[in-house]
Amino acid sequence: MKIISRNILFFLGLAGLFSTSVFGQSGRVVAITIDDLPVVSRHFKDIESWQTVTSKIIKHLKAEQVPGIGFVNENKLYRDDILDEQRLNLLQQWLDNGLELGNHTFSHRSLHNISVEEYSADVLKGETHLKPMIEKNGGKLEFFRHPYLQTGRTLEIKAQLDSFLTAHNYRIAPVSMDNSEWTYAFAYDQAESQNDTEMMQRIGDAYLEYMTAVFAYFEQQSVALLGYELKQILLIHANRLNADYLGKLLKILKERGYKFIALNEALSDPAYQKKDTFTGNSGITWLHRWALGEGKKGDFFNGEPEVTDFVQAYFDQHIR
Repeated sequence: MKIISRNILFFLGLAGLFSTSVFGQSGRVVAITIDDLPVVSRHFKDIESWQTVTSKIIKHLKAEQVPGIGFVNENKLYRDDILDEQRLNLLQQWLDNGLELGNHTFSHRSLHNISVEEYSADVLKGETHLKPMIEKNGGKLEFFRHPYLQTGRTLEIKAQLDSFLTAHNYRIAPVSMDNSEWTYAFAYDQAESQNDTEMMQRIGDAYLEYMTAVFAYFEQQSVALLGYELKQILLIHANRLNADYLGKLLKILKERGYKFIALNEALSDPAYQKKDTFTGNSGITWLHRWALGEGKKGDFFNGEPEVTDFVQAYFDQHIR
């Protein structure tokens, strides 16, 4: 069994090239966006575990002066249909540390499985506690992130939802660097639940190698499509893997010449004004949406890094 897929090896090679290229070494910037707050975990549901994850992620962001934003699913604030004030307080800790929060719907439902009306209701339900909390802190609830990055399977559905979001003063939070971090995170969670520290270490190391290849791939894709490296927007999740490895991940980005910016600043890149007409089944990056809109074919997208073989096998064995 290979330890690292061919695509990862290829883009680890590119990583060195692009980290010193003229494509933005002096001007690379990235917004760090973290989904599924307060915490996403398959095995660890107790408040002590959630507090640990929250504290560690915030500490990593503060250490590197990252103006990050977390996207919240409010259904996670409840236990047995009763609001858990301790879970709600985890969100307050983000605000207290100068970080932003956005709406990720109440229950993280797929837009492909429900009507626009049901989905819209879930968006509004997702701001019940979030909106007043942000306003009390002197801010405003501004950004919305689609669960699964699913934005509609028809142009009509997309237009309906976009109109609803605009009417409720939301700005869409796109993604330029998507990845399969969640696969590593579920595997890491599983290994930790079994006290398998050796597997945790292997998964963590593989995660950093994989993400380095992801960065190189989307840097290359941006140059190929736009002629320059855009202000990147990275998607990761609030999980135990990032509680332990986000600091190292941020250092990798810094070594590649990145400075960390707020989501609002990233969206000032004119590329994000390009039209999104993608109606496919999956959720994909906005770079790839624009590429498809310009008629790019399969070869253009070749080489996207794949999940490390042993991690995928471990995931399939224990989780699927």
